[in-house]
Amino acid sequence: MPKNSCAGGCEIQASGINYRIAVSTRPHPPLKVWSRSDDDVHVQDHQDHHHHSVRHVLRDVSCRARPGELFAIVGPSGAGKSTLLEILAGRLSPSPQPDLLLLLDGAAAHSADLRRVSGYVTQQDVLFPLLTVRETLLFSARLRLGAARLPAKDMDARADALLDDLTLRRVAATRIKDLSGGERRRVSIGVEAVHDPPVLILDEPTSGLDSASALQIVGALRAMAETRGRTVLLSIHQPGARIVKMFDSVLLLAAGSVLHQGTVDQLRALLGDAGLHLPPHVDAVEFAIDSVDALRLHHRHAGLQAPPPQPQPQPSGRCTLQHLFQLHSKQVADEDTAAVVPMVASAAATGSSRYANSRAREVAVLSQRFFKNVARTRQLFACRTVCMLVAGLALGSIFYDLGEDKVAERVGLFAFLLTFLLSSTTEALPIFLQERDILAKETSSGAYRVSSYALANAVVFLPFQLALAVVFAAPVYWLAGLRRTAAAFSYFLLVIWLILYTANSVVVCFAAAAPDFVVGNAAIQGVMGSFFLFSGYFIARSAMPACWVFMHYLSLFKWPFEALLVNEFAGGGRCVVRALGECVATGDEVLRREGLGEECRWRNVGVMVAFMAAYRVLGYVVLRVRCSLALNKGAVAAGPPGLGLSRRLRSQLAIIGAAAWPSPSSSSSSTPPP
Repeated sequence: MPKNSCAGGCEIQASGINYRIAVSTRPHPPLKVWSRSDDDVHVQDHQDHHHHSVRHVLRDVSCRARPGELFAIVGPSGAGKSTLLEILAGRLSPSPQPDLLLLLDGAAAHSADLRRVSGYVTQQDVLFPLLTVRETLLFSARLRLGAARLPAKDMDARADALLDDLTLRRVAATRIKDLSGGERRRVSIGVEAVHDPPVLILDEPTSGLDSASALQIVGALRAMAETRGRTVLLSIHQPGARIVKMFDSVLLLAAGSVLHQGTVDQLRALLGDAGLHLPPHVDAVEFAIDSVDALRLHHRHAGLQAPPPQPQPQPSGRCTLQHLFQLHSKQVADEDTAAVVPMVASAAATGSSRYANSRAREVAVLSQRFFKNVARTRQLFACRTVCMLVAGLALGSIFYDLGEDKVAERVGLFAFLLTFLLSSTTEALPIFLQERDILAKETSSGAYRVSSYALANAVVFLPFQLALAVVFAAPVYWLAGLRRTAAAFSYFLLVIWLILYTANSVVVCFAAAAPDFVVGNAAIQGVMGSFFLFSGYFIARSAMPACWVFMHYLSLFKWPFEALLVNEFAGGGRCVVRALGECVATGDEVLRREGLGEECRWRNVGVMVAFMAAYRVLGYVVLRVRCSLALNKGAVAAGPPGLGLSRRLRSQLAIIGAAAWPSPSSSSSSTPPP
């Protein structure tokens, strides 16, 4: 990577790019539900050639995009447009990977360098539906830039400038879910452009939009390239004539090979040389896409190859990448960049610029964003609060004013209470699955660490679960006539809070691991059912087969169930069994026969806290591995044959461990750990 940066954009060049994927011909196992589609990707070898074949997605592709120009990649479906963009954005690695395949301003670049200088807009709009447009841009700016790099008022000014550039001012206060398709696409562009990347890469930004919205988006991109000096690359499937006029350069792909790179006028000349006459009122690019078979035949007969762009001589000293977003004209932007270059260079030299924010700052910003989303999600807070209140009132009225001798009824109340609380949190699973896609997208761009996301998620749900615990515990406790002391009620409330938070932690863990809602929901219900079975309520631990006793101690029902029993019956010599008017057994005596006592009160609380922490940490590890696999999917696809998911997970865990203590020689060039 060059140490210096040109103002505005960077020239990005690819030479002889190839990309292959292995297609397995094995029958798909019917019970293999925990893997994704890319988990079955292997590479052909001599020992397993009967079950694998290789598909060439890109073949010797060369291209060059310059600052200030709009570079369009066109071609029919399956031509390799998206794959090429992912390689140029650093999301995929070409196969094989010799040196000097990818250049930034004439210097060799790796995937980490490409990710650092580029903003990548995918075909899908991965956004939080309940945030407003302005909030979405501001949170992206705070995560990508940081308060140390840009004051809060300048972030507001940058967001306002983007709203104007993308013609989103009138919907700035509108939530994402209420926007049109074109407006959502422009918000996605703004999210990637808010930190002013020198290179902006967009995969099918006009897909699914009407002609007016498509023209508006391409016009905004053209303005960004001209006024900011930014390098803009996009793929497009069916460009209209007015859109084609905005292209500075066109790369025509077909079956992974380059048929043309140059201006639209040069493309018309190529069509004429191939004997293809452009019909009246038909655009040259659209006609070329429809005529790729004839163009490929023309290249084959003429023995032509798409000429790779020759590198331009570059000066030995190059500037660092620009990190400030220009709010006025290009001239003012150049002056601002010149003033900031020393600061960025020193930060890069010290290695402090891996992330824009400190870990504490990341947690604070992510917590604020989480809070807004949870508070605005009805099924996570509003509806759940009403359901908890109704359930508390209903249970309190059913078990109303239990007398001291109603021991079995109290035990039954606690058992049902635990079943209800631990099995009624799966409605949050779809929300967490949606956030997982956003997490993968943002961490792949280096916006924040995965650990910051996991910590913010854990912190934000504490007050929400406490509010739900109060709403549920207050009516059921006092209506049922449980132990009427402030200390006993406070302990009961604490246990209910821990139960709800434990259930939330389990859902977070399974949401990190499950491929979709159906599998995740089935797994959670199965695990919770087994925990209830081994809680000791249906069958005592002494009666369990020895091979199943371990499940009794892993059960999330056992520890809060025992804590509630101790809280209700321990201490004070309370009589729980009477015969002929005489006390036969006290609560302490009954508890001792079950191996319980006052010492279990806080021991069980500690065990519940340990379970919560364990599920949170396990969820973080799974998310970390997922993000690492997504970031290195190009390398995974080119791995050894038969490399299954479990072996790849172990290899990624080894990579994570190595990343925690990088060697001095590799710390400067390695990708920063999430």
